[in-house]
Amino acid sequence: MRAAAGNVKKVTLELGGKGANIVLDDADLDLAADGTLFGFLLMSGQACESGARLLVHESIHDEFVERLVKRASTLTLGDPMNPATDLGPLISDKQKARVEKYIALGEQAGCKIAFQGKVPGDPALAEGHWVAPVIFTDVTNDMQVAREEIFGPVLVVINYSSDEEAVAIANDSEYGLSAGVWSRDNERALRVARQLESGTVWINDWHMVNAMYPFGGFKQSGIGRELGPDALGEYVESKFVHIDIGRARALVARQRRASQGRARRDPVR
Repeated sequence: MRAAAGNVKKVTLELGGKGANIVLDDADLDLAADGTLFGFLLMSGQACESGARLLVHESIHDEFVERLVKRASTLTLGDPMNPATDLGPLISDKQKARVEKYIALGEQAGCKIAFQGKVPGDPALAEGHWVAPVIFTDVTNDMQVAREEIFGPVLVVINYSSDEEAVAIANDSEYGLSAGVWSRDNERALRVARQLESGTVWINDWHMVNAMYPFGGFKQSGIGRELGPDALGEYVESKFVHIDIGRARALVARQRRASQGRARRDPVR
């Protein structure tokens, strides 16, 4: 934006996120658990639309976290070129240090580590920037780990008691790039989705980006849209052309009156 300001260039910005992933109390828990892991661990969490905030209804919280941890424990960190690998390293040592800082902040704030994976022990992979996945529970939405984009394999789990509270927590963020809702009831999920301040909302899915439809964020998550017809609008300018036809109308009216006058003077025989 600064670079474009000098000569007033148009700019499209797709920025960060802190995606709220809402699991309703009627969700398919196995599907939601796999979807949650995919949502926050794709590219080892280095994706702007990651589902980094997990909102779970209090009635299913413990059972869902247990399933999530059990499923996460089967994941393998290793060489990204190996088909057996589920998660690779982070992009740089700088990013590794950033993610580790947030993990430490979470612990200092009183969050509980419900799960922490293991980095590869293979000496050949020792130079990788490894950070094992972490799942935090006992998190509230005012904590730093819940409000700031970590951009790594860290998930924070937040309790809620009603659909209305889940929406309020989800929207209580400076970001608005992605969100998700898990439910067996599509109508209920849609009611929740319509209230979420997010450029993309997935229902019973995550990371599905379709080139036919717009992708972008609300609030601090960006300006403009990529993909779909909306993206084309970022490359064109609208123009309005106005013609004053008042005089032309007056001329037509005078001609019509004159014609009618002649017709009265010279009736058709």
